[in-house]
Amino acid sequence: QVQLVESGGGLVQPGGSLRLSCAASVSIFSMRAMGWYRQAPGNQRELVAVIPSRGPTNYADSVKGRFTISRDNAKNTVYLQMNALKPEDTAVYYCNAASPYSRQYWGQGTQVTVSS
Repeated sequence: QVQLVESGGGLVQPGGSLRLSCAASVSIFSMRAMGWYRQAPGNQRELVAVIPSRGPTNYADSVKGRFTISRDNAKNTVYLQMNALKPEDTAVYYCNAASPYSRQYWGQGTQVTVSS
């Protein structure tokens, strides 16, 4: 069973930065891709960024140039560096792992609130 634990969320002012972490209970090197999704109240869950085991990273248009996804295979951890945060970035952020067999695993989520 794959367990994902997110951390690093919180309250930040517009223009500020946060770094989210996602610690996995298994080797993320074995995963087809790792990603971050978010869900704001009343909205569907949406892709923020994905980093495959092979190939380029991919970002939602709304976060390009502001967010950076990265991975540390030795620590089985994925990060999301979020800069120049906007109120519309407010959401619960979820870590996702996609196995080579197309199974999806989710963390419990971490709240990010951007407000003055």
